[in-house]
Amino acid sequence: MVVQLRNESLSMQLNGLNNTSNRVFDFICLWILPLGYLLLLCALFFLPGRSLLHKLFYGLFSIPALLALCLRPRVGKELLNEPIFVAVLLFVAWALLSLFWGPSEQNIGGEFKPPLHTLLLFAGCYLLVRFRSEIIQPLLFCAATVALIASIYNLYMFARVYEPGMRLIGVGAFDNPLLSSHLFGFFCTYWLSLSMTCKRHQILWLSIPAMAVMFAAVMATGSRTPLVALTLAALWLSFICWNRRSVALLGALFVTGATVAVMFSRMINERGDSYRFEIWQMALQKIANHPWIGHGFNADLTLDPGIGFNLMEPHSFALGVLYYVGIVGLLPWLFFQAQGLLCSWRNRLQPLFIIASAWLVFGIGAGLTEGGGIISRPKEHWFLLWIPLALIAALSINLRARRLLAMPIKTVTASALQQLTANAQIVEEDGLGPKVLRLIDGSFLKLFRRRRWYTSGSFNPYSQRFAINSVQLRTMGIPTPPILDLYRLEDGSTAVHYSPLPGHTLRQVLQGITAPSVRQTLVERFGKFMAQLHEQGVYFRSLHLGNVLVLEDGEFGLIDLADMRIYPSSLSPSLRQRNLRHMQRYTVDKRWLFEDHFEALLNGYAAMASKADVDNLHKQVLTGNSPVRAHP
Repeated sequence: MVVQLRNESLSMQLNGLNNTSNRVFDFICLWILPLGYLLLLCALFFLPGRSLLHKLFYGLFSIPALLALCLRPRVGKELLNEPIFVAVLLFVAWALLSLFWGPSEQNIGGEFKPPLHTLLLFAGCYLLVRFRSEIIQPLLFCAATVALIASIYNLYMFARVYEPGMRLIGVGAFDNPLLSSHLFGFFCTYWLSLSMTCKRHQILWLSIPAMAVMFAAVMATGSRTPLVALTLAALWLSFICWNRRSVALLGALFVTGATVAVMFSRMINERGDSYRFEIWQMALQKIANHPWIGHGFNADLTLDPGIGFNLMEPHSFALGVLYYVGIVGLLPWLFFQAQGLLCSWRNRLQPLFIIASAWLVFGIGAGLTEGGGIISRPKEHWFLLWIPLALIAALSINLRARRLLAMPIKTVTASALQQLTANAQIVEEDGLGPKVLRLIDGSFLKLFRRRRWYTSGSFNPYSQRFAINSVQLRTMGIPTPPILDLYRLEDGSTAVHYSPLPGHTLRQVLQGITAPSVRQTLVERFGKFMAQLHEQGVYFRSLHLGNVLVLEDGEFGLIDLADMRIYPSSLSPSLRQRNLRHMQRYTVDKRWLFEDHFEALLNGYAAMASKADVDNLHKQVLTGNSPVRAHP
């Protein structure tokens, strides 16, 4: 008896530790990493200095990402299967190895921090996309809106004090016109990408003036490098999207280029080549001393092109890589950029790949004549390479794991929709019309009404959520309806076309059973299925007996999947209780599950869940007094 009590006590302690680690992991992935990523993108516009950005990134992104990997090491295995990350890892490893032939008088230990934080950027982005993919587009939009507001303020303040020859620097952590132009160009590229990919006119009419404001900020810096980079990004967007807007973009690019050449020719030509050719020639001479292995990651670089002071960078990222880590380091550096563009081209149907690849092309263009530090702390140069590349790698990993939408969304005209739904049977409707239709071939078409443009549904339509949830649940071994097509209608609504699962709803099956023992057995099996969902982190907000199917083979399946979220860990007690409260709202469900066969439900739930979770379920039902409603 004493041994049994000790075992139970030990089991409870281990279960408590496991629950604590799960809650910490969930909190990091669901809340800390999104906040850290948002601040990484836009904090330079309002922070007083870069040192604060470093602290915010360390505290809200890289260290939490490291803690999450320590809590659950197995989730990091997918990173090692991504070619982009493997190439980055090899590049970082070679850079650190080069410390052995670099200057020995420096503190080598401190040189490990920037590469580590760079790798953790990739790990954090992977976790963010894996567990909060639906928030990525709203986060980018929010950061771009902050950048837009800050740029409007910067332009207003600059116009008040402008004198010929002045160059915009901007408020916040900006202290250099050229470095400021990287951020302005980065978000100008975002708004340009959004104007090419958005489907709603409200977003389009916002993105075009926003892009104009960001471009004006770039011009006000007087920097020519981002103009080349923006041109390359626009050309890339016109071809990766290639639609009617591409023709308009190419035309606008030609007109804008001609206008800038005529109106700002003095700004472009007055500084000549800014000693770039002299700087590059001197850098190549130094590179020639150690062309294969470089001078070492921590080596010093001083160039004097005869301007009265020394320069610390070769003003070219490629030359910087060659100088510090040589040709051996240049190979993975070239590979992960080429792989990023190739991966984005292959997945160009996904808007996030288009945005991230446009950022990468902008960074490649800007890096032709700017930069040189290969691995640094978070600063403006991160926006030219590491931030877009980390996003592309994270998207690639999760798309391969089928956590992201992989099928195209087809635009359907009113006549095509009418033809598709001809002679269809209305299964469900509301005051606005049909919601679910059974087509003549037996498949189903579920319609989702247009939402307000500023809601999350404008970034992640419910039809896409339905499809993604269906695919993810199937990979978890839970039967769901196979998705046939996704549609976007002319009025802004969306639809999902799917094949039905062969079976009947659990409510219908229970209604048809007359023997209490048979019904009790089925309820017990449902309790086990519900526990399986909760243990796998599936929070199905609309879970009730009408959305659970009993299939022909006796297994359970799920339908009506748009209102669902899959958490990183098993559900917390509060989410489990919320699921129960929803089922208690239905009169028949409540009687069968929580009155007549409650013990059977608990026994089934106990087969998959811990004793503490079963006790919480028991307590919730006994104390719950939620109002019930009859199912129509």
